[in-house]
Amino acid sequence: MPFSIAPDAQGILPDRMIAAMADAGLILPAYPFVESQIQPASLDLRLGEIAFRVRASFLPGPDTTVAERIDELKLHEIDLSDGAVLETNCVYIVPLLESLALPAHILAAANPKSSTGRLDVFTRVIADGTRRFDMIDAGYHGPLYAEISPKTFPILLREGSRLSQIRFRCGHPLLGEEQLQELHARERLVDSDAPDLAGGVALSVDLSGEGSDGFVGYRAKRHTGVIDIDRRAGYTVGEFWEPIRARADRSLILDPGEFYILASKEAVQVPPDYAAEMVPFDPLVGEFRVHYAGFFDPGFGYAGAGGQGSRAVLEVRSREVPFILEHGQIVGRLVYEKMLAPPDVLYGTRIASNYQGQGLKLSKHFRV
Repeated sequence: MPFSIAPDAQGILPDRMIAAMADAGLILPAYPFVESQIQPASLDLRLGEIAFRVRASFLPGPDTTVAERIDELKLHEIDLSDGAVLETNCVYIVPLLESLALPAHILAAANPKSSTGRLDVFTRVIADGTRRFDMIDAGYHGPLYAEISPKTFPILLREGSRLSQIRFRCGHPLLGEEQLQELHARERLVDSDAPDLAGGVALSVDLSGEGSDGFVGYRAKRHTGVIDIDRRAGYTVGEFWEPIRARADRSLILDPGEFYILASKEAVQVPPDYAAEMVPFDPLVGEFRVHYAGFFDPGFGYAGAGGQGSRAVLEVRSREVPFILEHGQIVGRLVYEKMLAPPDVLYGTRIASNYQGQGLKLSKHFRV
């Protein structure tokens, strides 16, 4: 079936266009898509049957394939067909079940799924000949691979497990500051009377403990059991996490190498005609990293999709030195992009979205 988009189109492709790309042979799955694999503005990517333990992370660079680099760096192979455990702080490369044959005017970007980031599983997508992680150039024809490195918990996964998602875009649909201000005036993107919209909607950390029984977050425990990546509500919180209570001065000292789940002070929403992404925060402002999983689908927190604004969950890891976070400190920015068309199904409606209307919330693997 032919697939066509106007050459001057600007926007993120919605669910039905992703399905049409597959019908037209622009996305090439090894097996048919499974239920819920196509999300409102992205496609979940599935792991193949073999994981390669490699000596180090890498980028193939121009004129080199990922398979060639795997042959040079692999230590051993792991069969995922019946499930296997990936150990912490090791690097694995897994061929994905989806490959691409992109036309010249469609490019793609990948990100970890929300549940992946909330488990502190560091994962990125690699393509042949690339110089950047998670970015696939327009016109790319070839396979995709996931680099996976669990940082805190050992994880059990298998062929078909979904750790990453991919978005397809045409042109440059990113909203500038003036466009973002106009959209906020119409839709009230964030529950703030004086929002900071320079470079995206500014999000700050909530360390007040208000509305959460005095708790502000969780710190991951070390030396825990294995987490099955496909098992929903299968684990008790206390076996893997230490709750963090609010301090009188509403601050939190991040210890180097520790992993924290916190929440934004602001509640945000993404209207149906838009998609959003949490962008990397300026490292000059603080020695920490926030949010591995950056995609926010159309309908996230949106009143018409069952939301009343949703707070962003922050996956926080300090770097080399202890660092003090203060309540209300800006930790990230949410940028918005125009959709080519609204999706058929919004986030939170009829797709059992896990984090609609969320506050401080762990991944779906833990029992509430």
